Amino acid sequence: MSAAPMRLGGRTFDFAREVAVMAIVNRTPDSFYDRGRTDALEAAVAAAERAVEDGADWIDIGGAKFAPGPPVPVAEEIDRVVPVVAAMAGSGAVISVDTFHAQVAREALAAGAHVVNDTTGLSDPAMAQVLVESGAAVIVTHSLAAPRTPYPSPRYDDVVGEVAAFLRDRVARAEAAGVASDRIIVDPGHDLNKHTLDSLELTRRLGEIVAIGYPTLVALSNKDFVGESLGRPRGERVEGSIAAAVYAVMQGARIVRVHNVRETVDAMRMVSAIEGWREPVYLEHNR
Repeated sequence: MSAAPMRLGGRTFDFAREVAVMAIVNRTPDSFYDRGRTDALEAAVAAAERAVEDGADWIDIGGAKFAPGPPVPVAEEIDRVVPVVAAMAGSGAVISVDTFHAQVAREALAAGAHVVNDTTGLSDPAMAQVLVESGAAVIVTHSLAAPRTPYPSPRYDDVVGEVAAFLRDRVARAEAAGVASDRIIVDPGHDLNKHTLDSLELTRRLGEIVAIGYPTLVALSNKDFVGESLGRPRGERVEGSIAAAVYAVMQGARIVRVHNVRETVDAMRMVSAIEGWREPVYLEHNR
């Protein structure tokens, strides 16, 4: 992983010794976890503000989930995400837009977003140009399906090797188009067109993804591989999600995308204290 600090919005992250917590805010009636609880504009902005209060470094705003479902018109997706981006532009948090449409990215960046979180690995041919023109950072994620379409029974000979090869290829395409290497983050895409055993192996061998050389994001929060591993329904996966996040950070992940912000912030701060990356808040015991 590059030792150079990464500038995102008004923040500088030293990912050699720092973990960023990214809070998920979805304005979608069919979101995986929130089930539409933050679909209304006021609810989405309130959730984003609460996440910052709970210690989130980063807000990821989405208006159309990757998972199968009816297409969301680009204009509607813009109407969902841009007002939330604009409302949070002065919050001090890094703001990303979770989209695979270049036009949505362009509008969100103009409204104050700093990063494009593309769960399709830059499937839109126009996305790279938007990134070059704006200077925004991008999260390049592994997935196989076209957005909003099913991809039943994915099979890999070596899931980690194939994910790493995909990410190297898409990063190379971005750089060839003019995206600066210090503007790129990679995400192996846990559960995106992958079975539970695939996601567990990706977590176990995450160091091979980190070795590609870019800051690595993991989106593990409340996912089905956690639920299936523990036999827990969607609302009872917080502890498993945090355990997976801690494990991933110890393998080199430096950005964790989460629903349960306060609990994850405490876990990441504890890991950072143990590693010597941050000082304890106070020192009284046996002093």
